[in-house]
Amino acid sequence: MSDKTSLTGIIIKLTGGFYYVEAADTVYECKARGIFRKEGNSPLVGDRVQISVPNEGYCSVDKILPRKNKLKRPPLANIDTLVIVCSTADPSPNTLVIDKMTAAAINNNMEPVIVISKTDIKDGGEIAEIYKKAGFTVFEYSAENPESAHKIKPLLKGKITAFTGNTGVGKSTLLNNLFKDLNLATGDVSRKLGRGRHTTRTVELFKTESGYVADTPGFSTVDLERYEMIDKEQLQYCFPEFEQYLGRCKFTSCAHICEKGCSIIEAVNKGEISVSRHNSYKAMYDEVKNIKAWEK
Repeated sequence: MSDKTSLTGIIIKLTGGFYYVEAADTVYECKARGIFRKEGNSPLVGDRVQISVPNEGYCSVDKILPRKNKLKRPPLANIDTLVIVCSTADPSPNTLVIDKMTAAAINNNMEPVIVISKTDIKDGGEIAEIYKKAGFTVFEYSAENPESAHKIKPLLKGKITAFTGNTGVGKSTLLNNLFKDLNLATGDVSRKLGRGRHTTRTVELFKTESGYVADTPGFSTVDLERYEMIDKEQLQYCFPEFEQYLGRCKFTSCAHICEKGCSIIEAVNKGEISVSRHNSYKAMYDEVKNIKAWEK
């Protein structure tokens, strides 16, 4: 008879060198095998893993199951949905930042969802139309009407969801309205974890009635901008409204910036693709066009 049991679960927290794995309706405190460190592939929160549960001693993380994706910062794996929160005012929406977020999500095999907050202060229809036209799922939300958050919930069911947004957009208020037991304070400080602004911040997954929510207090748009740069050749595929026009340019090497016979530029001129979206594409292309792979 074996003196240990093998289980499959999900890492919901990493702290102090211990991995907390939810498996078989129980959370196990585990150590990771040394081979992960040697291979330079340490387990991440969100990883599906195989663990050993012995009769005595520490449980161990034995194997990382294939990942859907992973982020460098915050260190998180297998994200299904990235909710990008922007506000209509205080701060005003920055389309370049939003477009970098949607592109990073698509490049990492996540579904981007855009939530436009503070619609009680200023109408969000204009910014919403840009992203609906580009094919994204868009929600308009007001903290004055908490019920407006509940339209988002069905999209998160059974998934791992991370929320990102700059300071002041109302991300914590939105999370509190969506998941009452999360109990986040404004400023992204979690009372549930007893964290303050100057204490160590740990990435953690919280189980909700819908799935898992990544509590990532330090996760702002700056992280994705800095750590998730997209190769210039791949960038065109991260703008879904470009898809139907790709392969129809006059030149096969077209970068869709200013070339003659470019089907993307023609679509912009006809109003079929948003000018702001194309401007973002050009700005992002310019940022990466001279960067070599080893420099990233």
